[in-house]
Amino acid sequence: MRSAVLGAMILLGSLGANSSADASQNRATPGQNRADTRMAEFSATKPPIGYVQFCRQYPSECNHGRSLAQRPVLTQERMNELLDVNARVNRAIAPVTDKALYGVEERWTYPLDRGDCEDYVLLKQRMLIDRGWPPSALLITVVRDTNGDGHAVLTVATSAGDLVLDNQEGTIRFWRDTPYDYLKRQSTTDPNAWVSLRNERIKSWSTVGGTSTR
Repeated sequence: MRSAVLGAMILLGSLGANSSADASQNRATPGQNRADTRMAEFSATKPPIGYVQFCRQYPSECNHGRSLAQRPVLTQERMNELLDVNARVNRAIAPVTDKALYGVEERWTYPLDRGDCEDYVLLKQRMLIDRGWPPSALLITVVRDTNGDGHAVLTVATSAGDLVLDNQEGTIRFWRDTPYDYLKRQSTTDPNAWVSLRNERIKSWSTVGGTSTR
C-alpha cells in the first residue's frame, strides 16, 4: 500500500497546478446554516461500504485512533498547501468509475493515474497527513451533487471554517459556497466513526462515485 502511495506522489511531483473554477449555486442541507463556515454534526451514522472495505484491506491506513478534534490555523502557508495538493491530484488523476476500472460498483483505493471521486479524496488526505496536517482535520465527506448522484469530497476543518477539496474543480471553497447537499462525514474525533450532516434520517448509499443509490 505504501508503495502505491509513493508511486502516486512521484507522479504528482512532475505536474503543475490549476486553480480555476466556475461559480455555482449552492443547495440546502436540512439542519445546516449556510451563513456559518462550519458544518453542524448530528447523530452517528454508518460509514460508506467502500470505506469499510478499504479499512479491512488496509487496516494500517485507518488506525489513527481517537483524538481531540483539531482545527489548524489557516495561515497563507497552509492555504498554499491545500491549493497545491488539490490541484496536483486533480491534474494527475483521470476520472473513471469503479465499474469501468475494476468491474465493481464500489472500490476505494489510492489511485495511480485514474480513479473515482473517493480515490482522489483518499490520496489528498494521505498527502496532507504526510505534510503534517492532523487526521482529525481531514474528513472524507459524502454529498449529493447537482445531478442527485453520490459524490465524495475532502472537508478540511480549519480555524476559518470547513473548506472543501473537490476533484471536479480547482477552487477551494467553504462548504457553504459549494453546490452540494451534504450527507455525512468522518467524525472529527474518530476517523472510523461517521456522523450525519443532516437533521433527518437519510437512506444509505450503495455507491459514492457512481449514480446508483439506495
